Amino acid sequence: MITDWIFYAVAIPAVMCNGMGKGGFSGLGGLSLPLMSLVISPVQAVAITLPILMTQDVVSLWAYRRQIDWKQVRYCLPGTMIGIAIGATLALRVTAPFVQLLVGVIAAGFVLATFKKSADAPPAAATLGKATLWASVGGFTSFIANAGGPPMQVYLMPLKLKPAVYAGTMTMLFAIVNWVKLIAFVWLGQVSTANLSTSAALMPIAIASTFLGVWMVKRMSGAKFYPVVRALTFAVGLKLIWDGASGLYRAG
Repeated sequence: MITDWIFYAVAIPAVMCNGMGKGGFSGLGGLSLPLMSLVISPVQAVAITLPILMTQDVVSLWAYRRQIDWKQVRYCLPGTMIGIAIGATLALRVTAPFVQLLVGVIAAGFVLATFKKSADAPPAAATLGKATLWASVGGFTSFIANAGGPPMQVYLMPLKLKPAVYAGTMTMLFAIVNWVKLIAFVWLGQVSTANLSTSAALMPIAIASTFLGVWMVKRMSGAKFYPVVRALTFAVGLKLIWDGASGLYRAG
């Protein structure tokens, strides 16, 4: 178990971001890994975060159990499995900075591309092709860098689901993704007693922050919810672009 207080000074805000993200503000979850990577390696950060995410999934699934768009889950699930398979295959070849840069460009580019669209525009049509494409990217980036949210948002946000339904659908998808990832991480030897003990120490904060996120989402209208999510997505995108570009520059 990690005992360095500096680690917890960074990990506690990171876990709170994850909790708020799992509660419905999915953009915030993307800040967690970059924060924890300031004090430990990205690989260890992913290993510590995964059990926490899975616990937060349980809380969120209970809160949103009646507010899941199962059609979108069915559309997206095959793509996420494809992405995870690719991620597991390339885990030792693809660097985290590259994935961070990729996700950052997708996130920020998506927000900029949709910035001028009217809030009164009709919802986009749900299609299996788009769902499979973006879910595949989301499954891949989730496996490599716990950054599956932004690619999934590219598909789900234009559908203009009710905030709680959007949050419930994202929660169900990533709950499944995280269980599959756990199997793959065990296979890759990235699950250890020390990391699990550190995860357990952070668990109370993880659960409390998830409940806080759920409480806030259920009290927000779509008109307020989506601008907040877009702003968070753009901020996270810029952060990931910076981290990814910096990491690639140092590696080069």
